[in-house]
Amino acid sequence: MVHRNARAILSTAALAMRVSLSSSLLLMALASPAGAVPSYARQTGQECIACHVSFPELTPYGRYFKLTGYTIGKKFYSSEGMNYVPLAVMAQASVTNTRNNKTTDPETGDTVSVNQRNNSGVFCCASVFLASKVNDYIGGFIQWTYSNLATTADGTLGGHSSIDNTDLRVVGKYSGVGAAEPDLIYGVTLNNNPTVQDVWNSTPAFGFPYTTSPLASTPAAATLIDGGLAQQAAGIGGYLFWKKTLYGELSFYRTADGAFSILRQGQDIHTDGGVAALKGYNPYWRFAYSHDWGPNSVMVGTYGIVANRYPSNFDTSTPTDRFRDIAVDAQYQYITDPHTFTAQLTYIDEKQSYKASYPVTVDTGAGIGAGPTPANPTDKLHTLKAKATYYHDRKYGGTLGYFSTTGSADAGLYGTDSNENAIKPDSKGYIVELDYLPVQYVRLMLQYTGYSKFNGASTNYDGNGRNARDNNTLFFNVWVAF
Repeated sequence: MVHRNARAILSTAALAMRVSLSSSLLLMALASPAGAVPSYARQTGQECIACHVSFPELTPYGRYFKLTGYTIGKKFYSSEGMNYVPLAVMAQASVTNTRNNKTTDPETGDTVSVNQRNNSGVFCCASVFLASKVNDYIGGFIQWTYSNLATTADGTLGGHSSIDNTDLRVVGKYSGVGAAEPDLIYGVTLNNNPTVQDVWNSTPAFGFPYTTSPLASTPAAATLIDGGLAQQAAGIGGYLFWKKTLYGELSFYRTADGAFSILRQGQDIHTDGGVAALKGYNPYWRFAYSHDWGPNSVMVGTYGIVANRYPSNFDTSTPTDRFRDIAVDAQYQYITDPHTFTAQLTYIDEKQSYKASYPVTVDTGAGIGAGPTPANPTDKLHTLKAKATYYHDRKYGGTLGYFSTTGSADAGLYGTDSNENAIKPDSKGYIVELDYLPVQYVRLMLQYTGYSKFNGASTNYDGNGRNARDNNTLFFNVWVAF
């Protein structure tokens, strides 16, 4: 029998899980979009708009720059000395308004705040980038981020720093006789977040929304490829890009430990459930067809991962749960002066096979360590994201976005409602965003996120009268870099 207030328990459990994770895991959600890296502008001698529609969304030239290993331009050093400093810094400050900032603590019955800093100006985070070419074949970036809003074990906010998105590359090019451009680009990537190496902004790591409130309530369920392994896994793989048309990549992700431990520095490896532990090397793939003509470019593709994950990162002697994520995506861009229009779409289908967790849960009523406690041997999760953006003069922009997560009802993962029905992890909503870039490396953003469904219901999703729209968020953010 599952408790009738399981919606409240689910909400509290989800909060407790977020609190128990290291502050650096939360940091991944706050500031992982790297945005424009000014040291690359110094390296190439070009402004940010050459590579970005609006950071971090890449133009065709930006995609070419990334696929060629960030090696276009001059080295930061030469026989004459330092040409430029291969470092960049980024900082964000914001104000968040939650529509209904009050909820009921299911254990005490007290009224508590959902957002500890509602309507208050806060310094969110700052990053330092080491980003440059090393030579004509090697380049990349390493991001280290400090979060002033990381959550500590007691639920309070406090500063913490850790490694963020990182992508290092070794590349080569083949050109036929008389070719003006390479016929084939090939390379190897080492990174710490599946899809961070991708050059189309339809995939999760650099997909819309590029920046969200670090203080807002967010849905509890997400597919594994959508940030579930960010800054916790080490991935290495190879890719080919033929005639700027056909792209193929095969990479393998493993636990970022041992020689790869630098790729998860600052993560909570000392708490059960603090990071993910993977068995062996887990395949990630990416295939895409791309075509550019005039001011237009289009891409259609697929990507995915199959990951065997230990329920407890403290115990790698157990069997593993399997997550199989398969996605399809598309992107269109029209880039002129003064009009720019872009659109992205992605759909992720995830099958969760709880070969380790389910039998133990059935036998004992508890999971393996801090692992999941599914009531079903297999579950499904589906994510759909779409957005369209218009910019005028690359200075004034507006974006409309839609998101939806749906999946299997599972009482063990999501609880039950007042009628003892298993809850689905469904959340749906929209995003309206306005952007203004007064000067290079400065962006002012006003973003509104609205929910029609949150953690399985439109009304009373937590069993204490809280509705989905109560989590609607107005977010003002200032982003600066140098």
